[in-house]
Amino acid sequence: MQTIVKAPAKINLTLDVVRKRDDGFHDVEMVMTTIDLADRIHLKTLETDQIIIDVTKGYVPSDEKNLAYQAAHLLKERLGIKKGVSIFIDKQIPVSAGLAGGSSDAAAVLRGLNDIWELGLTLDELAEIGLQIGSDVPFCVYGGTAIARGRGEKLEFISAPPPCWVILAKPPIGVSTKEVYQRIKVDEVDHPQTALMVKAIESNNFEQVCSNLSNVMEDVTFNMHPAVKKIKDRMKQFGSEGTVMSGSGPTVFSLTQNDSKAERLYNGLKGFVEQVYTVRLLGQRHK
Repeated sequence: MQTIVKAPAKINLTLDVVRKRDDGFHDVEMVMTTIDLADRIHLKTLETDQIIIDVTKGYVPSDEKNLAYQAAHLLKERLGIKKGVSIFIDKQIPVSAGLAGGSSDAAAVLRGLNDIWELGLTLDELAEIGLQIGSDVPFCVYGGTAIARGRGEKLEFISAPPPCWVILAKPPIGVSTKEVYQRIKVDEVDHPQTALMVKAIESNNFEQVCSNLSNVMEDVTFNMHPAVKKIKDRMKQFGSEGTVMSGSGPTVFSLTQNDSKAERLYNGLKGFVEQVYTVRLLGQRHK
């Protein structure tokens, strides 16, 4: 048995850090949605009890450090499955970009193996397993659009945002999420208006969605990596209707419903940074 599963990236329309917890982690509140920038996960069952990972990008781990490997291993361990799987990851989502590429790959493996191994697990059960891999994995299991709270695992699903183009640009740097969290001063940041973003989405008001884009991690990441701020400034120069950094960065994205503006943004960024993408918003949950 074999199958191909799509693993879409996510972006943060808002990202708020609410407080630091006693366990050292932070409570967050953020609005996340999926976009049509996706890895393709090819799964093929093996009669031998092993997990084989093959990835198109050489700098992505092909062993137990890969979240897709961890997803397959956890599923096998949880259900006592003795057969194996070959996992080929056609990597399209940039790595370490604030787009949950690794988490989405893990979620796609859970959904795909549930199908070809005929396990009969619900998305809720797969999300519960995925949480052991990372706090973004449950959202990626479901897909769609949601308010995420706690460490990101407590999900409240809402309507999809208005359809639009998403133009993303990632500079050739990596950002340490742990270091960004360590530097955030929760009491001093300008917190996003999550409720206003949700209201804008539910009322299908694209202008209000754009005006409420917000991420408390931006200033910290901008100070650590000025190149990220330069990308945001350039997007504004080219007439972006709404621009914000996704996750802890370094990817910055703009939203527009105008075809020619999307093309202008893409062309204006392409000579400025190598990794630029123009995709559509998805926002719908997986079946």
